[in-house]
Amino acid sequence: MFRILALLSIFAVAVFAAGDANFEASQRELNIPAIIMFFIFVGGTLGITYWAAKKTKSASDFYTAGGGISGFQNGMAIAGDYMSAASFLGISGLVYLSGYDGLIYAVGFLVGWPVILFLLAERLRNLGKFTFTDIAAFRLGQKEIRTLAAFGSLAVVTLYLIAQMVGSGKLIQVLFGLEYEYAVILVGVMMIIYVTFGGMLATTWVQIIKAVLLLSGVSFMGFMVLSHFGFSFEALATKAVESHEKGQAIMAPGGFISDPVSAISLGLALMLGTAGLPHVLMRFFTVGNAKEARKSVVYATGFIGYFYLVIAIIGLGAIVFLNSDAGAAYFVDGKLFGGNNMAAIHLSHIVGGNVFLGFISAVAFATILAVVAGLTLAGASAISHDLYASVINPNATEEQEIRVSKIAVIVIGFIGVILGIAFEQQNIAFMVGLAFAIAASANFPILFLSIYWRKLTTRGAFIGGIVGLATAVILVVVGPIVWVDILGNKEALFPYKHPALFSVSAAFIAIWFFSITDKSQRAKDEEKAFEAQNIRAQTGFGAAGAVDH
Repeated sequence: MFRILALLSIFAVAVFAAGDANFEASQRELNIPAIIMFFIFVGGTLGITYWAAKKTKSASDFYTAGGGISGFQNGMAIAGDYMSAASFLGISGLVYLSGYDGLIYAVGFLVGWPVILFLLAERLRNLGKFTFTDIAAFRLGQKEIRTLAAFGSLAVVTLYLIAQMVGSGKLIQVLFGLEYEYAVILVGVMMIIYVTFGGMLATTWVQIIKAVLLLSGVSFMGFMVLSHFGFSFEALATKAVESHEKGQAIMAPGGFISDPVSAISLGLALMLGTAGLPHVLMRFFTVGNAKEARKSVVYATGFIGYFYLVIAIIGLGAIVFLNSDAGAAYFVDGKLFGGNNMAAIHLSHIVGGNVFLGFISAVAFATILAVVAGLTLAGASAISHDLYASVINPNATEEQEIRVSKIAVIVIGFIGVILGIAFEQQNIAFMVGLAFAIAASANFPILFLSIYWRKLTTRGAFIGGIVGLATAVILVVVGPIVWVDILGNKEALFPYKHPALFSVSAAFIAIWFFSITDKSQRAKDEEKAFEAQNIRAQTGFGAAGAVDH
């Protein structure tokens, strides 16, 4: 492993040097404090990965850190998973661009947590093993449900991964003057190292460290912004209205989401999608019992809620400071350098100078690395645990399963790099919105009904899940973003950017219809099995045995 770290360091130094030599050097000088902090973080986290690699010996260690994470630690790690580049860079960029409408994302991301706290957290821990598919397939057909859920997870992971890759490429482009493609490749290589060697234990601790640093960084930024306005949010908002070219319109809905159907659809995707994200659900298996699982959600909700409040301040601060005389230096040919996603990064330079820019940039980079590591682990688990060990080769040993998982990590990392380069121009918060739409349509209906609806059958879950997944994907492809902006067609076949209202409804209706019309003996047996599942879900009795189902 040390050889790999040495090669990685040489590669990183080489690409940074190349970037400094040929990338708009006249406009952006190399930020030495940022590079120093970057290497401190990278060195520290790789050290954690080395430590975790020595402790990771079994499949349980690799997927769930052996269930030895406390509720507080897991809450911090969940918050770290959730406070992604899309949240930090994307939402602050949306607020900078559109004002009020950017906050819809922040609110939508947050309100999904009560759903998890009250409906899912305890039952997830009592019923699951490594992935949320363990719960969905608890009393239903293993082959059908695991296959479907695995593809749903991979679709979500892929879209989410694209958003993080785009954020990382843009960030390093601004920070180091490095070519976008090299930056994405660098992130892909480091992500593969974290997950392949350290598994869930390394991923968790990287998330915890990153969450602490990110909360500290945004708190300082929010403090510095408000200090210019006597710590009055009203004065800040008033100045933002005066500074933005849209004026008072930034405080009203409609600038980014123009119709009620899109607003409801996006809200539904963000709320229910949270409860269908495979890399977040997977974290409930890293704690020892249901009580710690509930505590995880409470801590995570507190951290995430605070984070989004501060992001609103940062977004408004970016409007004020970047549209001032001092902010003119951050524009190239009339456009914000690096795109609107970099508004928070430029703001950090204005309020804190080079040293704070270095700190916040290193934190943002850490954010991306940590989240992509969690996503990659969730995607690899879907392939190795749900597809390989449960469907393709049920007699696989733990060693074989982990080997397949590590190969999957490399493949997912490679695909993430390719797609990250291809989707360079997309807003990263929007890409995450699409990932949430698929999670809400394909994963959440099956997971929720498998826990709460006695009459759910394998046939209903399988057909309904396919309907939800296919509807979400097809509507995204024929919608305005992909059909018009990416594929170059004149008019979208589906008029709305956000499909969740239609795809989630289609999934629930299809699951209901094909379950109640299933009169087979298998359906009757599955209904009878609900009683035992429900007792275990509520009491935890036999939870240890759940790992063997």
